[in-house]
Amino acid sequence: MKTSLVKRWIVGAPMSLAQARHERLGKSVALAVFSSDALSSVAYATEEILLVLVLAGTGALHLTLPISFAIAGLLTVVAVSYQQTIHAYPTGGGSYIVARANLGATPGLVAAAALLIDYVLTVAVSVAAGVAALTSAFPALASHRVLLGVLFVTAIAFANLRGVRESGRIFAAPTYLFIVALGLVVVIGGVRWLLGDLPAVPAHAVGHATVPLTWFLILRAFSSGCTALTGVEAISNGVPAFRSPEARNAAITMGWMAAILGGLFLGISALVTALHVTLSEEQIVVS
Repeated sequence: MKTSLVKRWIVGAPMSLAQARHERLGKSVALAVFSSDALSSVAYATEEILLVLVLAGTGALHLTLPISFAIAGLLTVVAVSYQQTIHAYPTGGGSYIVARANLGATPGLVAAAALLIDYVLTVAVSVAAGVAALTSAFPALASHRVLLGVLFVTAIAFANLRGVRESGRIFAAPTYLFIVALGLVVVIGGVRWLLGDLPAVPAHAVGHATVPLTWFLILRAFSSGCTALTGVEAISNGVPAFRSPEARNAAITMGWMAAILGGLFLGISALVTALHVTLSEEQIVVS
């Protein structure tokens, strides 16, 4: 009896298949469920570009915005491709399904294995980035970073055990809060910069260039910044979880996600370039 009560408390009450049909997601909730992975990468994608470019000295940091535009272009191509995939595979069109259907079982399994590794790493990186943001705002928490990370991973796992709709309700508020908060940073920061009313960002010592600025370094910065595309596939994987018409709603949500992700990413990169933001060991770039 105790085991049953604990299980029900963790995963919720069982439901019939007929009832499960009513648990499908609308576009607004689905955006929070399937896009939180991709949208959260905005918090650290620009910083990943800086971490590579700074190897060539502060003189190379002006390339941050052009590289960001190239990544945004790639995001557009990927999002449009996935919208087509969603319509072609309305029962779920992730890398595994598409690779297996077109290339065979072995390529499909390779794609599936890559996705499993990617999802595990995404949790680690996103949670670490969230903890870094907290410790940037509240330096007193810096000594508790590992504990905070473990608690957040546990909370995310617990929320996902409740099912798609329940987890959607849980994730919707923080996801939309993140979008609004970072959107305000970009809009207000951009307006104040244009009006000349934006305070200067304190410069941090970066050190001397350790490698020359070459095309290889630029391409490496591009590949590092492509962390902004992490999790874009999730909507394509989860088409059956959408309300009818599933494929149409999923494709629309994919478009929303790409537009929000691209806008926030380019906005952060533009502000970083305009304010000549450099790296700091104590604070993340967004902070």
